[in-house]
Amino acid sequence: MKTALFGLTCFALLSCGQREPHSGKMIDLSHPYDSTTIYWPTERGFEFKKGFEGMTPAGYYYSANSFCSPEHGGTHIDAPIHFYENRNTVDNIPLEQLIAPGLVVDVSEKCKENRDYLVQVEDFTAWEQRNGMFVSNAIVLIRTGYGRYWPNRREYLGTDERGPEAVAKLHFPGLHPDAAHWLVNVRKIKAVGIDTPSIDYGQSKDFKSHVTLFEQNVPALENVANLDQLPEKGFTVIALPMKITGGSGGPVRIVALMNQ
Repeated sequence: MKTALFGLTCFALLSCGQREPHSGKMIDLSHPYDSTTIYWPTERGFEFKKGFEGMTPAGYYYSANSFCSPEHGGTHIDAPIHFYENRNTVDNIPLEQLIAPGLVVDVSEKCKENRDYLVQVEDFTAWEQRNGMFVSNAIVLIRTGYGRYWPNRREYLGTDERGPEAVAKLHFPGLHPDAAHWLVNVRKIKAVGIDTPSIDYGQSKDFKSHVTLFEQNVPALENVANLDQLPEKGFTVIALPMKITGGSGGPVRIVALMNQ
């Protein structure tokens, strides 16, 4: 009897002491995958194949489908191996770079005036001066405002054409290579994300920002959603990609957990 009472008492104490791992507001920063998901003009895109759906002969409901997707499209992560030899594949990116304090640098007004805007070091130092802190050891999210165009390919990419010829017609903002160098070598950030199809701007020919980031094993998040719903600081980013062995990237579900 004493043993039973002790067990019930412990259960009651544990129940009263329980609390959710995180009870603050959560914001989804990922676009869904479907027939409208935006990919690079040379890619086929997301393919969803309906499988069995319905009642089985055994009397229970069951459904199962299949999908096919390039690594780079929709809300996804670029692993450093994507543009730099002998760097981390997506399955080897440390969790410390995928779960970290987040911040938003808003350059949307500048991008309204210039589809080819390159985010400068000054945009980050202005954020630092305004917030009284460095952007170090964080996942830095760049808000160009282009997330509002999703999934309109013409507005988001600059063209709705497909194929190799369409690449030359891409026009959207990106990160200046000098700013990429500053972020990884001076501020030592964990990762960087942007609400456009690429961390390099649409007219890039050498993808220098990718190369600069990835040389230092800093991954990039692309096609990030809902950055307009975030404050400049005061939240944690969780960006966990599909763990593809040897992958150069993959789909990622990104969530912002607001600090209480």
